[in-house]
Amino acid sequence: MTYQGELIFEVAGAVVILAAFALNQFRGLDRHGAPYLLLNLIGAAMLSVIAGIHRQWGFFLLQAVWGIVSLWGLRGLVRRGGAAS
Repeated sequence: MTYQGELIFEVAGAVVILAAFALNQFRGLDRHGAPYLLLNLIGAAMLSVIAGIHRQWGFFLLQAVWGIVSLWGLRGLVRRGGAAS
């Protein structure tokens, strides 16, 4: 991946996470719902990839845990049989 491609991918990952946060704050997107958790999982995964490529281990840890927590929340929704919005 080129530097420009990495930069676009990194910024897109950040935008996905920030969009989830903004929607939660201003539009009432449920922080326990599937859309919020999925946006966080996608954004965290994207940022984890970039952090790993650049060996930014602190940032990698932050994003990996962020993604794991989001995945855990999605798993809980599936196990309960509902995908709250």
